[in-house]
Order: sequence, then structure tokens, then C-alpha cells
Amino acid sequence: MKFIVTGGAGFIGHNVVRQLEAQGHDCFILDNVTDYGFVPKDELAYLYDARTRRIDASVHHIDLCGHERVKEFFGNFASKTDAVIHLASFPRQKVVSADPVWGAEVMGTGLVNLLELTKRYKIPKFVYVSSSMVYGTFFNGVTEDAVCDPIGQYGIMKYMGEKLVEDYTRRGCFDHVIVRPSAVYGEYDVNDRVVSKFMLSAIQGRVLKVNGAGEVLDFTYVEDTAQGIVLCATKSEANNQVFNITRSDPYTHNLTEAAELIIRIAGSGTIEIRGKDLDFPSRGRLSIERAVQVLGYRPAVGVEEGFNKYYRWFTESPYWHDKI
Repeated sequence: MKFIVTGGAGFIGHNVVRQLEAQGHDCFILDNVTDYGFVPKDELAYLYDARTRRIDASVHHIDLCGHERVKEFFGNFASKTDAVIHLASFPRQKVVSADPVWGAEVMGTGLVNLLELTKRYKIPKFVYVSSSMVYGTFFNGVTEDAVCDPIGQYGIMKYMGEKLVEDYTRRGCFDHVIVRPSAVYGEYDVNDRVVSKFMLSAIQGRVLKVNGAGEVLDFTYVEDTAQGIVLCATKSEANNQVFNITRSDPYTHNLTEAAELIIRIAGSGTIEIRGKDLDFPSRGRLSIERAVQVLGYRPAVGVEEGFNKYYRWFTESPYWHDKI
């Protein structure tokens, strides 16, 4: 099979490409390799080089909002393509809040560009990687049929994207799949998510700042997330459905427990408990029963194993080794 993967040089994206290539599929990557205005240039350069060394596909540096260049890319690669896997987006609430107009351009205009070109070139399937943030505040066991009530611009824009994608299917343009991941972590990520911040702070013997002691996240190792996205892209049984793709561990860690585990792994660090960040909803463990039953999804890496893998990468990474 052949896939156009937007954001295919990113943290999750390159893992998706890697798994697809291991199964014998061909990937065409569109990625503008942005720093989102906060990733240090040397860190981004290191991550891009390290990620692309793990895959065979070439990366085409194109901004989703540049309609003519995206159109040219599709003209070159859309023939006989089986699906578009759309991962190129702003990664989280913080980045959208810093520049909502840019966020809306990427998550709105960029998405519509892709949807129109997917329709024009008669690509039969569009996989939209959304977020558990579309649910708003939720607690353990939430299913894909739960009412979505997103809080914050990121979650709202992700949910808007879901509705746009579904509308193209309603009009008979192509099939779709919507993927809702949660709290993804692992090697080759930028140092700006909860787990990466905790990990680096612990390794450096600094303070791990916990915003909301009892807040729970469904921490999911990146290769498990990629496995779920690949299943959604390659299996026809997934078509026109929504899937939670998370670890869904019954022993889901709250933020304090996650920080404590990381300190044990690193052998250093202390914890400071602070108030909950009111810009973020409270979240819990998602139900993955639909993905297990329909797709055969089987997340394999538990939190403790995943955190240990991530710790080893930090301590062995040529980039971080000189900084920790």
C-alpha cells in the first residue's frame, strides 16, 4: 500500500512511517519541520536527523497552508495512494495558546487544503489524528461515543477538524478514520511534554513541578500509538469510525505517581506540588475496547517499561548527553 503522511518527520509521525515501511508499504512524507516558535534550533536539527535516519522515505519540506506547493506534492504522489495519514498539526494547547491565529491556519486552513486535495485526487481514505482533548473533562473508561465538550482552543480546533473530516465522508468524497491518542511519550520527542520535562528535571537533579497532584493522564508509549494509527490506516474495518488509541492501563498513574516513578528511575530529583492548570481539562484512562475488538490493537509497553526506555535514550543520546 501507499500512504501520504503529513508530519511524517515528527515524533509520532516518523514512528508511523517506520512501522509502515517495516510492513512493506511505501510512504510519501510532507513535513515543514517547524520549531513552533519554541524548540531550540540545535535540538530540532538533532531530532530531525535522528528521526529521518530511522526511516527510508524522503521528507518534502512543505507548509500545509501553502496551497500551491501542497497541490504540487499531491500531483506528484497521490496516484494510486491508498490513504492520507494526517499528523501535521500544532501538538498541544500551550503552542496554540501562544499564537491562536497561526494555530487556526494550520489546524483549519491546512486541514481543508488536504481534504480538498484528497477529494480531487480520489484518494479513498483519510486518517485524521485528533486528541483525547476533544472530550474535555473526563474520567476513567470514557468511550468514543461519549459527548465531546473540549476546553481550550487546541481541543476545540481538533474537534472542529473531526467534524470537517466527517462531513467529507457524508458527501461521499472518501472514507475516514478518526484517532484519539493521549499523553504520548517516548524517544525522539522534543523536551516540552509532561514526561520529557519530568525526565530531564530528574536526571539533572532538579525539581519536578507537578500541576495538580491527583490529575491522571493515560500515558501511552509512542510505538503503541503508532501501532494503532497504522492499524487504522491499513484495515478497512476501521473505516468511518473513531478510535481511542492509548495504553489504557488499569493502573494508570496520576501526575504525582508518574513523577515519583521517574525519580526512582533517574535516582535524583524532588517534587513540587502546585495547583492544577485551569487551561487544561481533567482527564483519565480511555476505553480502548473498540480498537482491541475491531483492529486487534494491543498496546505492549507499560508505563514503567516505557519510562525506563525513555530514560536510557536521554542518557545515551549524543545531544542530551552533553547537557545532563
